[in-house]
Amino acid sequence: MDREKFPGIKQFDLTGKAAIITGGSKGLGQAMAAGLASAGANVMIVNRNAEEGAQTAREISQEFGVKALSFSADTTDLAQTEAMAKTAMDAFGRIDILINSAGINIRGAIDEVTPEDFKKVMDVNVNGTWLCSRAVVPYMKEAKRGSIINMASTLGLVGLANRTPYTASKGAVVQMTRALALELAPFNINVNAICPGPFLTEMNVPIADTEESKKFVVGATALGRWGLLREIQGAAIFLASDAATYMVGSMLTVDGGWTAR
Repeated sequence: MDREKFPGIKQFDLTGKAAIITGGSKGLGQAMAAGLASAGANVMIVNRNAEEGAQTAREISQEFGVKALSFSADTTDLAQTEAMAKTAMDAFGRIDILINSAGINIRGAIDEVTPEDFKKVMDVNVNGTWLCSRAVVPYMKEAKRGSIINMASTLGLVGLANRTPYTASKGAVVQMTRALALELAPFNINVNAICPGPFLTEMNVPIADTEESKKFVVGATALGRWGLLREIQGAAIFLASDAATYMVGSMLTVDGGWTAR
């Protein structure tokens, strides 16, 4: 059998690869870290809460038998993101995958949200994504390989009232992904984004039972429900794997059919 034509499931094997997942101690970040580990990747969990990160790393290592460590960092700080990348190189000897999952959401009408709120969302969601990508790129260029996966959102593709900070930030992530994909493709570094729809993460718990949520979020999905955290894992494994080597600058929507309407 010609393995080039019929590589099979081995394309999704991440054994021996090393991944950094920001915002990896909870929510979608934690789910994706576990997903990559289940496919064989060694992982670094990056977040601000050192205790949460260490606990997640221990659980992943025990469950999947991979090397997992945690690193406490503010992803909006240049020096800390550079230290993050160096620590991963020292620990793993390589950086194959970066998932930029650290993010926040501040909701409200434009005349209720403060300028400080808007700046904070942009700083974490946009500047943090840019800085972490910048930190790993030199190592990926040297290795002539890599996969950067940005967490955008369906709200980077369509609008929703009372979400100006979040939609602006995720729209910026979408465009950053496209520009960086074109920049890094010659170095065999693939840059793509996942655009999640309504997943019931800690970020969304405050609105889960509101009428707005029932009508404009869950009620607008084809499946009529919130996404389960495990349902993001397949997209992350795919984009991190050899199965996605021809994916460049793509926005992979995982939203239960929300944007199909």
